[in-house]
Amino acid sequence: MTFLRQVIAYKKYFLDFYTEQPDNVQAKIEWTLNLIRVTPQVSEKYFKHIEGTKGLYEIRIEVGSNIYRIFSFFDKGNLVVLGNAFQKKTQKTPKQEIKKALKIMEEYNNEKGNK
Repeated sequence: MTFLRQVIAYKKYFLDFYTEQPDNVQAKIEWTLNLIRVTPQVSEKYFKHIEGTKGLYEIRIEVGSNIYRIFSFFDKGNLVVLGNAFQKKTQKTPKQEIKKALKIMEEYNNEKGNK
């Protein structure tokens, strides 16, 4: 199986969220991340650019009636970096979560630039 994209978690933002989830949610997260790794054109149902941001995406996961979002961004074209994640309770994505994701993306880029 050829990976078109590599998916990595930056620091513990995503992992802290992931480890708190029940097995069925973790399995769906794994399935969705794998889809992003191997699918040339990923459907917006699973992977969507956040309007009004520069380079921020959300990975979309549904398990039953629960909806989860993982914020991510690209590095070097095909490297998908996972930032914060949360369980979505309303129709709109909370601005606070988007701000946090943008801060994580900035932190990542600053660290990368300093190496």
